[in-house]
Amino acid sequence: MPAEILPVGKLPAELLQELLARHGGQDERLVVGPRIGEDAAVLDLGERYLVVKSDPITFATDEIGWYVVTINANDIATMGATPRWFLLTMLLPEGRTDRELVERIFQQVGQACQSLGIVLCGGHTEITAGVERPLAVGVMLGEVEKGDMVQTAGAQPGDEIVLTKGIAIEGTAVLAREMGRLLAGKVGQELVTRARQFLHEPGISVVRDAEIVRQAGRPHAMHDPTEGGLATGLWELAQASCHGIVVNLAEVHRYPETVAVCQALNLDPLGLLGSGALLVTAAPAEARRMVEALRDAGIGGSLIGRVIDGPPVVQAMTAGGAVPFPTFARDELARLFEKVKSTSQKAI
Repeated sequence: MPAEILPVGKLPAELLQELLARHGGQDERLVVGPRIGEDAAVLDLGERYLVVKSDPITFATDEIGWYVVTINANDIATMGATPRWFLLTMLLPEGRTDRELVERIFQQVGQACQSLGIVLCGGHTEITAGVERPLAVGVMLGEVEKGDMVQTAGAQPGDEIVLTKGIAIEGTAVLAREMGRLLAGKVGQELVTRARQFLHEPGISVVRDAEIVRQAGRPHAMHDPTEGGLATGLWELAQASCHGIVVNLAEVHRYPETVAVCQALNLDPLGLLGSGALLVTAAPAEARRMVEALRDAGIGGSLIGRVIDGPPVVQAMTAGGAVPFPTFARDELARLFEKVKSTSQKAI
């Protein structure tokens, strides 16, 4: 029997859990290790914790330098930490890399680091055979006072769930930038132009979101819904905390540009790349203060559900009662890109 070929996207959660259980290391100074749902590792350095994250950028090519800094900084911020130092690994395509490309990517990295007060302090770059487009892998390090660390696992029954901005911000930006010509014929160039700018406005960074939330109250958990969108982010939150989640879908904000792009490409925004949104759980009074602070700051936020006792499952409230929340074996963007690639290959 031939070996099962895994699809594009994250490893299946069951396989990843098995691998982490088998190969994940133990160390007395490792405070938060590799776990489903946790955004970064945490090391005890004595007076403070060092928070460490590594994430690649593989879907996007336009402004890849900005993406790789911002996405990694997000996961430091969700732990309650401040991103400080960044290492970059760049793999560049053979026969298509010139000085202009390299300088453009490094300029994007530099601008993103400067905007967040981060220092580029190392990494590796090379032109690599077999690579079709630039690939970027970042390692971000940050610091947090021990009493201020936040974990995805910290969600508690009775918590309200805050969603900052709205869903599928990153996915909307990537689709507009990578498939703009196709989308322009379906939704119009003006909408595509607006969607392209989602990278910066409303923006895929949640560093400021997290800072405002922590100033307004005490978050029990924060989580960054990235690959697999809001649906996967909520599932990871439930799994990490070992509690159930109930969501009111009517309160989940969808930008008009996101709705139009997803309808044009037959995608579900609930399962589409979600960087730019931040999930927060907190006691009800604190959660309401967080939403008010986010709105006062012009970021926006809404109360979309609550954490409940029970098994770690996610439910959606409908007029007929609670139903299972939609699930996605892989991100909608990965599914679309694989479909496009398969169609192109058949046409050859």
